[in-house]
Amino acid sequence: MTSVSSPGTALVTGASSGIGKVYAQRLARRGYDVPLVARDGARLEALAADITAKTGRKAEFLVADLGNPADTGAVAARIAADPAITLLVNNAGMGVERQIVGADADKVDAMVQLNVAALTRLSVAAVNAFTARGRGTLVNIASVVALIPENFLGAYAATKAYVLALTQSLQSELKDSPVRVQAVLPGLTATEFFDRAGMDKAALPPEMVMSAEDLVEAALAGLDLGETITIPALPDAADWQRLVDDRVRMAPGLSLRHPAARYGVGTAVPA
Repeated sequence: MTSVSSPGTALVTGASSGIGKVYAQRLARRGYDVPLVARDGARLEALAADITAKTGRKAEFLVADLGNPADTGAVAARIAADPAITLLVNNAGMGVERQIVGADADKVDAMVQLNVAALTRLSVAAVNAFTARGRGTLVNIASVVALIPENFLGAYAATKAYVLALTQSLQSELKDSPVRVQAVLPGLTATEFFDRAGMDKAALPPEMVMSAEDLVEAALAGLDLGETITIPALPDAADWQRLVDDRVRMAPGLSLRHPAARYGVGTAVPA
């Protein structure tokens, strides 16, 4: 057991397996108490017991289906009411294996509810609570598919693009505050995600698949370095900055009184 005092409480969603489980374990090692949120109570109970035995940190579990707005509201209320919570890892998410054409609309709706609506509700609860408390960190797990939607069929990439955009917006809003916001963009990661999405994990190129342990260690290192966007597999961080710079350079031309001259509409500004 450790005698290190806790830096606070880190609530982790989707904590029963994969990335969320590793986050819970690593954060407990860093001295955080860890409320664990997921649907599988048996797994959460076992993980909580293991974390407490190995780290001495308090690890409670909250059984909740974040695809259910009522359950999401209960977790949001916990974040708002518990002044010890200083970190939220919004990790819970799901994928739908099919392309949009021919997709089961109900499954797509369920994915949007979890990946977008629930994450937003908890993010809003967290940043408001942290702002009132004068400190706190929000970590949103997005995905590299947010940057390459052409390479990933269906609506999943769109949900992760939303997570990235929401996080960037929050980063801008909170830049002068004591509240930190980080987006983590994993690539292919060895978790149960692929099985649940109906994808064959064995068919993935091994050189493209990172372990959940390495992914989380890199994400936490990025947080320690002060990164706002962490892409664990990207060899050169300058590549991300170039993408941001190119996008910002377009800003002056994105909203103008007249359509661009190439459209031949109305009174265009001469080239």
